[in-house]
Amino acid sequence: MPGDLAERAVVQKAKPEIRDGFKFRAGHVALDLAGTLAARFKPSPRELLAHPSDLGRWLIAAEMTDAMPEVTQTDVALARTLRESIYSLVLARIHHKALSDEARRALNRIAAEASAVPQLGKDSRIRVSGNTPGLLASIARDAILLLGGAVSKRLRQCEGESCALLFLDTSRSGERRWCSMSGCGNKFKIAEFRRRQRLNPTGSKS
Repeated sequence: MPGDLAERAVVQKAKPEIRDGFKFRAGHVALDLAGTLAARFKPSPRELLAHPSDLGRWLIAAEMTDAMPEVTQTDVALARTLRESIYSLVLARIHHKALSDEARRALNRIAAEASAVPQLGKDSRIRVSGNTPGLLASIARDAILLLGGAVSKRLRQCEGESCALLFLDTSRSGERRWCSMSGCGNKFKIAEFRRRQRLNPTGSKS
């Protein structure tokens, strides 16, 4: 979909971080898709796109479509392939490692399919018209622009303990550490406060 990535990220930040049970903290739709495998670092990750209805709900929550699209199990498998390709490639960019050929080819293959068509509504909002594979192709194209553009230097991985979420750092300083200040950022502050309390339970200054 067209538009400046950073500008779109700023607009997204004003929306609820959790919509219909899915987290939208990344500031970019492709990175939000990458977050649909919950507890990724734990022994038993939780698949949020387990059924066609889950993918349909996510596409609506991500504002890729206004109505529940027709989704097949094949579409679910495609979405998961796209998700894992994006996650692998973004991590490689963050850590300055070589891109996985398999992930890169999968992303390019999905992006090469006929994509959904963006349309401007009367309320000045962008709406997308297309089937589920077309919507996923649009996300893949956005991911390519993100990974291959100058804004890729703002890709981040949340520093929260056990948090696997990726995000686009649109802060002025470029030093954002958390996927969400109300989530992982707040947990860190509480943990740090408790750590200081244990080290100095009387609160005395030394």
